Amino acid sequence: MRLSFKIAARFLKFNLAQTFLIVTGIAIGVSVQVFIGLLIQGLQQDLVNTTIGNSPQITISATKEAAVIENWEEAIDEIKENEPGLSAISAAADGPAFLLKDDRSDPVIVRGWIFEDAEGIYSIEEKLVEGRLPKEGEVIAGLNLKDELGLSLNEEMKLATASGRIEEYRISGFYDFRVSSINSSWVITDIKTAQGLFDYGDEVTSIEMQVQDVFAADIIADSINNRIDNEDLIIDNWKAQNQELLSGLNGQSISSIMIQVFVMISVVLGISSVLAITVMQKSKEIGILKAMGIRDGDASRIFLLQGLILGVFGAMLGVALGLGLSVAFTTFALNPDGTPVIAFYINYGFIALSGGIAILASLVASFIPARKSLKLNPIEVIRNG
Repeated sequence: MRLSFKIAARFLKFNLAQTFLIVTGIAIGVSVQVFIGLLIQGLQQDLVNTTIGNSPQITISATKEAAVIENWEEAIDEIKENEPGLSAISAAADGPAFLLKDDRSDPVIVRGWIFEDAEGIYSIEEKLVEGRLPKEGEVIAGLNLKDELGLSLNEEMKLATASGRIEEYRISGFYDFRVSSINSSWVITDIKTAQGLFDYGDEVTSIEMQVQDVFAADIIADSINNRIDNEDLIIDNWKAQNQELLSGLNGQSISSIMIQVFVMISVVLGISSVLAITVMQKSKEIGILKAMGIRDGDASRIFLLQGLILGVFGAMLGVALGLGLSVAFTTFALNPDGTPVIAFYINYGFIALSGGIAILASLVASFIPARKSLKLNPIEVIRNG
């Protein structure tokens, strides 16, 4: 093995220009693979964060007939105990109402949360642009609602329910979810205030959850459904509600895989053809080595080790180039507000896999010239020069 390695290294050093070109070719293939892969994964991460990152990924809600979820605290405790894949879980008391101001009556959705629990899903404090989170008897409203109705901090907000109940609550702050439909329709309060407004007693209307792996939401939802098995409850997940988004994400993943496969095929063909030519170029040296007693296995191993060396250096340079392209893209491709079009995303597992595939592809490519070297007859090679 040591002799084969020394000869392989010497062959590569003998023609540094050719070696550099091969390594560069591998590096370009790996860099494209890393750059495209990280770019698409970053785009997927942005899409997921934008659409479902700050919203429940699994929701348990009551049917129209049941209206509310009874024994919801016991249900939450059971889910926490048996579902380790959850990252956050929160109860909510929701209901439709009308916001009365001057001569206007605007429909809104009143959402009541336990803020310590809901923070893990909605990051509400980060979205506050004015004031503070509401206490019992207080509410916060969205920026769109504030601008449309001319609301102000510490003003009294009058809410009317479908049953004819009218209550007034102090406005303690304003939020911005960066979603117009939410900013113009949600009135957020604590869970006790919402329960009192809609006469829910101590019950809630939904249990909302986020999971550690967003793409496992349907599996966890099915597990919860099988465990609870209650006809008065509806268990839904984001994948069932966002088929078009899921289809788009799958399409991106498939296109990324296709690009990477064809890049690796081109790398394999390039290395194979160059090493095959090297066998012809070095046939006389191989013939002399065989005549001196080197075994066929050691002779073929020379080209396998060449492929390995080329693959390792090409993969290292390719990963560095790919990361450099990713950094450059996120640095110069910016939105009008100065934020990156796609945030810089690093998946160490994917990077290691890309480098490993390049090394494996180089080894596979070197099998063809290695087999060709086995067939070289030293007498004929030396005689024909």
